[in-house]
Amino acid sequence: MSPSEPRTGGSADPTMWSSLLHAGLSNSFLRLPHVPADAAALREHGARAAIYGIPFDATNISRTGANYGPRGIRDVSCQFLTFNATLGFDLLEALNPVDAGDTDIVLANAEKTFERAQADLGQIIESGALPVTLGGDHSITIPAARAISAAHGDPGLVLVDMHLDTAPDVGGELLNHCCPITRAVDAGFDPAKIALVGISGWMNPRTELEYCEEHGITIIWLEEIWERGTAWAADKAREVAGAGDGIYLSFDVDARGGARAPGACRPGRGGLTSREAIELVRGVSRDGLLGVDVVEVAPSLDPTPATALIGGRIALEAMAFHAGAAIPG
Repeated sequence: MSPSEPRTGGSADPTMWSSLLHAGLSNSFLRLPHVPADAAALREHGARAAIYGIPFDATNISRTGANYGPRGIRDVSCQFLTFNATLGFDLLEALNPVDAGDTDIVLANAEKTFERAQADLGQIIESGALPVTLGGDHSITIPAARAISAAHGDPGLVLVDMHLDTAPDVGGELLNHCCPITRAVDAGFDPAKIALVGISGWMNPRTELEYCEEHGITIIWLEEIWERGTAWAADKAREVAGAGDGIYLSFDVDARGGARAPGACRPGRGGLTSREAIELVRGVSRDGLLGVDVVEVAPSLDPTPATALIGGRIALEAMAFHAGAAIPG
């Protein structure tokens, strides 16, 4: 369907804006070929990973700008190679990844936007490719989790974040960037197979903590990582979330704190270093993933490309270690 064709009956004005000015491919991640989110097309290309953008941040309770996240990460991704000399690993050889473009956003409508995103992600999963989703605020994990749950009987989930993201609702709204974990549970994720990693005590309300306690969700506090290290945290998260059919990984760049990731929508202080973040992602991903997302990159809030660069690096690391990359020796 072309952008000018109506989705329902009637005619469309081909000169009328129907979506977002910053959505759609002006470039691609790592300059990879563009293959649409269509199972047959992805299988024909032989893609085993597909980058997919959801440039949506209309549910944000704090600073906005993550709608530019997919484009910002794609823009800076040209500074990376597909080859890692330390690991002796080439992402092209391992996964033949492609860029599947962006969701056709329905302006100011989370429900319809998420329906479209879930359908596209379902096509990526059906093709056998790893869905690598770029947000967008953290609400974009909701359609991703729904697509994963629809395809897998017993998925687990690892969240790397400063926030618990277990709000039952925000002002009565269920589709919010404070609610991705609660909506994942609603979609069928077993709370006993959910691990929340890097959580900061100062950034979370009592209601969200009580939800975790009542549902048996595992919390790995930031202080525990300081004391026991990233290898311990990754092993524990993998033990919890990997007990079923596999792990979905969601990485919020605000886990790194505002000093290290200033271009995040809701930054805190005292978060993960780049090294800690990379070690966690490598450790969680090393047995393979069901999917991964990187959220809350807001390039307009960062005077440098630092936040977008770590977002791209996290996506690369997750794909590589999912595909079998390992530290030599």
